[in-house]
Amino acid sequence: MTDLDTPERGAVTGTGVRSRPRAALPALCVTQITGWGIVYYAFPALNPQITTATGWPTGATTAAFSAALLVSAVAGIRVGRIIDRHGPRTVMTTGSVLGVLSILIIASAPNLPVFIAGWLLAGLAMAGTFYQPAFAALTRWWAPDHVRALTVVTLAGGLASTVFAPLTAALADHLSWRATYAVLALILAVVTIPAHALALKAPWPEPSAPTAPHIDGGAEKVARTRPFRLLAATLTLSAFAVSAAVIALVPLMTERGYTSTEAAWALGLGGAGQTLGRTLYATLARRTSPTARTVTLVGLGALTTAALAVTPGPYALLLALSVAAGTVRGNLTLLQATAVTDRWGTTHYGRLSGLLAAPTTTASAVAPFAGAAIAAPLGGHPQLFIALAAVSAAACLTGFSTAPTRAGSSHGRTPGATRASPR
Repeated sequence: MTDLDTPERGAVTGTGVRSRPRAALPALCVTQITGWGIVYYAFPALNPQITTATGWPTGATTAAFSAALLVSAVAGIRVGRIIDRHGPRTVMTTGSVLGVLSILIIASAPNLPVFIAGWLLAGLAMAGTFYQPAFAALTRWWAPDHVRALTVVTLAGGLASTVFAPLTAALADHLSWRATYAVLALILAVVTIPAHALALKAPWPEPSAPTAPHIDGGAEKVARTRPFRLLAATLTLSAFAVSAAVIALVPLMTERGYTSTEAAWALGLGGAGQTLGRTLYATLARRTSPTARTVTLVGLGALTTAALAVTPGPYALLLALSVAAGTVRGNLTLLQATAVTDRWGTTHYGRLSGLLAAPTTTASAVAPFAGAAIAAPLGGHPQLFIALAAVSAAACLTGFSTAPTRAGSSHGRTPGATRASPR
């Protein structure tokens, strides 16, 4: 048993009962791999087969998928508020059920409108089962050790494409896309519904005193403050630039004469870099303030994007840059997961993190289309990457003003977050 699982270090409820559930962390690791793998990563693997078999336009099917992300962004605000009050078990179990139903609707859709409706329902499932509710659960149960718990679950989540993209492709080699989705829906049901229902049963604790500082006016007042709004702007601009750059990496390299296979390897190694980055975040969190950490990581995002823009080769150098960019992306995931706790404690984590996630998820959904639309007018993908680096640089500048003022913020440093005071 690791110290993350030790019940003596768990959160304490108002009745004095230790409430950290031992099974929650491993269960959430498994459900994040499965949920992301089936509800998210199976689609890009199956979409060519879907459009070929149905005749539906690729733009329409991709738009349906993007619409699911937008629904997830909006619904996540309400989901966060519910988790703050009642805990994650009902939300995540219900989300798992909706995920299964949505995949079955998609698999059996007789026409494009029903296909789109299935994806809209999938958006609700994403809001109830993806990183945000899992982060809210771990932040409350594991505080002040939440950074390590969040790192573990994101490391697991990073394996979703590694596991399910090949599995989906293998199924699709022998089955129709509809049958493939039906099999995946069965896996989703068997793995995620019982895991969320049984592993998240522990009492939902009140925020502990050291990590739940008093906030006058509650979450709504914090959300109206200048630091919160600038934090939202910083993370949104960064998410837009990062998401557009990930999707545009392959055409950037093929435009420079590299093969599709070589470009795919660069993209894949960037994913490996994400895993590496997430192992480094806990050390970074201990040694930097929230503001310094935000500015540094967003700035490194701008730097790696610019480096990819101006570096035509050699191939080994481009691979190294892709890994470096992936390392930054891995840290940015955890930066967003801890941004609220580092500044305002755990009391309203679900609500505030939902408010932050809404614009960032929207930006991530829009970015691939926006990047593809403006690449040609800009003169090509190298110029697109320069523009995306400028967006990240703007995000870096707003990041300097994300430290909350003393009024309405935490009374001192959040334990387990940083050693330096916010600046």
